[in-house]
Amino acid sequence: MIELKDFIVFSDLSPRDLSELEKLIKQIRYGAGEIIYQEGAPTFGFYLLFEGQVKEVKRSLGGKKQILKLLGPGELLGETTLFDKGVHIAYTKTLGRSVVGFIERGDFYAFLLKHPPVIFRLFEKLSLEMKAFQFKLSERSYNGSKERLARLILKLGESGIELSRTELAEMAGVSSKTAIRTLGELEERGVIAVDDRKLTVLDPDSLEGLAEPFPIPLGTHLII
Repeated sequence: MIELKDFIVFSDLSPRDLSELEKLIKQIRYGAGEIIYQEGAPTFGFYLLFEGQVKEVKRSLGGKKQILKLLGPGELLGETTLFDKGVHIAYTKTLGRSVVGFIERGDFYAFLLKHPPVIFRLFEKLSLEMKAFQFKLSERSYNGSKERLARLILKLGESGIELSRTELAEMAGVSSKTAIRTLGELEERGVIAVDDRKLTVLDPDSLEGLAEPFPIPLGTHLII
């Protein structure tokens, strides 16, 4: 399990400041497949992921799902509503056993007033993710399903996150049939190996040749 100092938004804080912040955090342990917060639920603060892996999912009115992002240790959950006090626009669900910290909005505001540099770190992170979502939107418009899936498979291989074929389709914005067919083609060519939920990249060069490089440096614990 990582420590508070390993979160990039808090990496510049002194040990004394980190200790002050740590007192505001309530740690919660989740099992696999548990909901951390629901779409449409009111927000009272935000979450820090200390251990495990989580997916953030948006539902359509027709019941379809779109995985917005996958998060690992060191990432924040629900931070986009921290300042507008709105409701959660998606739900988050654990992919495995996870440890999450929760900070109430008022407590964090009081901390920010004493430590304003954290605000700039937080805004920097939010800005980076906004650029990443803008690129993903253009990717959905101009790149084919095979290219989108190839990029995600590469990132999943780096992160160690395991997804089902359905989840991979929801992440790439393609149908399950398309995802299954594409995975089958790549497996036949010896590019990947598929074992239940586990995808193993056997030929990264071939995948890199298919995928358009993602220009936003998000790190290995955040996939958009």
